[in-house]
Amino acid sequence: MNPCRGCGMSNLQRVLDLGRVPAADHFPRSGATVRDDEASHFLAMDLCSACGLAQLADDDTIAAEPRGIEPRALADQAADAVRRVGESGRLRGTSVREYGSPHGGTWLPRLAEWGFTPCDGPADVVIDSFGIMHAPDQRAAFSERAAATAPDGLLLLQFHSLATIVRLGQWNALRHGHFAYYSAAALIRLLDDVGMHAADAWTFDLYGGTVLLAAVHGRGTPGESVRRVVVDEAGTTDASVVGGLQRAADDHVRSLRTWLENEFLSGNRVYAYGAASRAVALFHLAGIDRRLVTAVADAAPAKQGRRMPGTDVPIISPEELVAAEPDRVLLTLPDLLPEVGRQYPSLERCWVIDGRSARCSATTEAPVSGPASGLQSQCSEKRDAR
Repeated sequence: MNPCRGCGMSNLQRVLDLGRVPAADHFPRSGATVRDDEASHFLAMDLCSACGLAQLADDDTIAAEPRGIEPRALADQAADAVRRVGESGRLRGTSVREYGSPHGGTWLPRLAEWGFTPCDGPADVVIDSFGIMHAPDQRAAFSERAAATAPDGLLLLQFHSLATIVRLGQWNALRHGHFAYYSAAALIRLLDDVGMHAADAWTFDLYGGTVLLAAVHGRGTPGESVRRVVVDEAGTTDASVVGGLQRAADDHVRSLRTWLENEFLSGNRVYAYGAASRAVALFHLAGIDRRLVTAVADAAPAKQGRRMPGTDVPIISPEELVAAEPDRVLLTLPDLLPEVGRQYPSLERCWVIDGRSARCSATTEAPVSGPASGLQSQCSEKRDAR
């Protein structure tokens, strides 16, 4: 095993092993022959018993240009985050620096409303929303962000909580290019190593549970809100607990395959929505092809006309999905449900979410999902007309 990406120690334990899968960000042209070597990239998660950082074991892929677009749920959460940090009184100063995420989106327009302007040097506020996890060298990434934060400045780190990933069995959050998966306990250690400490924390429902951590220079005791998050995340530094993701992956793949086979035998036409990177490993491991899923719709024009990696399933536009009048639409990103429910009302009775806790209602808040032994659906009957 490689040394820990955070602390450099060699105390790593394998907690999730998905074998060889396709690269999550390379979508071949639709109609291109599926090559035998597409699913040739090893994908596994290790947990460091020294610092508690969960991390990508290895990555031999070459990152492709991101093709996705920012979901409405992510934009709304960013606005809420800036508001809550501002109301806490921690947004002080006039300069801001943002470390972008390959997934798009920016907080700069929202910070401008609070009087902040971008700068290249050390800034009063430094933002990293889902960006730092893309750095292979975590120690260097935290050092860089600490140096970018002014002496009296504030570093804001937003992350998808490892506790959420484990609690909801979100095993397919693991993907190439995502090198770290954080708990508050692990972040406290990483920040301490660069002379900073976690002063405050806010939690959000996005992705089932995300955390925004505020750090300042100087070593010290984490703030009360941070300590509460650490307590809530108990177990995320324990390999036996995080290792439950392996069972979640096996159950999810098996249940999805069984459901799709039953739908096929019932004569129902299943489509999917969301050619997301986290769907790549799931489609491959479940052995999905056009017999089981006719096509995947995605709002990103750059993905349309391509296919899901390692499969022959084409990617189409949402308009083509609506025109097809499907019997079932498997939603690969549950947080999109309120958004797509409003945009495509004719599909109201067709959405399917593979999650034990998923709520399939386009009029409710974003659902929370995890792998399931069964799938939930709003579809109650097959369309009579084609």
